[in-house]
Amino acid sequence: MDLRVGDVLRISCPFTETLVTGKHKPGREVVLKWPWWSVDPDCEWIHWNGDVVVNGDAGQDEQPRGLFRTDPAPHRLTTGDMCRVGIPPTLVHVIDVAHYSPPQETGRLPRPSRLVVVLPAGLSFDSRLEEQGESFDPDDDIPLAFDLVFRPYAFLEPGDEVADEAGRAWRFDGPWDWHPFDGAEPHEPAWPLSLLTRHPGIDATNAAVEIAVADATKTGSHQEECARWSSVARANPPSCGRHPLPPPS
Repeated sequence: MDLRVGDVLRISCPFTETLVTGKHKPGREVVLKWPWWSVDPDCEWIHWNGDVVVNGDAGQDEQPRGLFRTDPAPHRLTTGDMCRVGIPPTLVHVIDVAHYSPPQETGRLPRPSRLVVVLPAGLSFDSRLEEQGESFDPDDDIPLAFDLVFRPYAFLEPGDEVADEAGRAWRFDGPWDWHPFDGAEPHEPAWPLSLLTRHPGIDATNAAVEIAVADATKTGSHQEECARWSSVARANPPSCGRHPLPPPS
């Protein structure tokens, strides 16, 4: 699936049996022999031992940490026990997607060429924090299943150029990443929108796409699209991008 920033997903992973190899915090973190990855013999600078730390459920005053859960819970496990690890069906929203060519060296196989960072529903992206969310490679050997629940601006593709009701030209790089060509305020388009350019062959002829964009934005507004997203993700959308482009030639 072509995952994008802003996508709201329901993610899960079947619970799989594995071995407890250690514990870090009393009752809160458990070290597991990871059942899905293997050691990368050609990686000379990272030597992975096959273990992964899984966090337990958050305390009453803490935010949840990580998506994976164990059965039984970490506080009931000790080194040498067998348990199951997986992800119960969990609603999340995508806050970042990174692509790597060549794939990253992590000490593990397969090497990731794409990493997706997600936050659980109910938590908002905070640009002041250095690290947020949990990253995963949707193409590796972990049997993740994810269903797309809601995609804001699903009728546009990153890189599309549109004109808004006021005649201003914009480039769409994501629902929170609008670039006005004139660099002026406001930094969100006024609906309805009309498609100016799209790379051919993405999903349909430009004529069909033009009709779809016009129909989707005939009523409503950017703020209403953000509100729809918030109602599903139970979070505040990040502010739109503020990076003016040079005027179109």
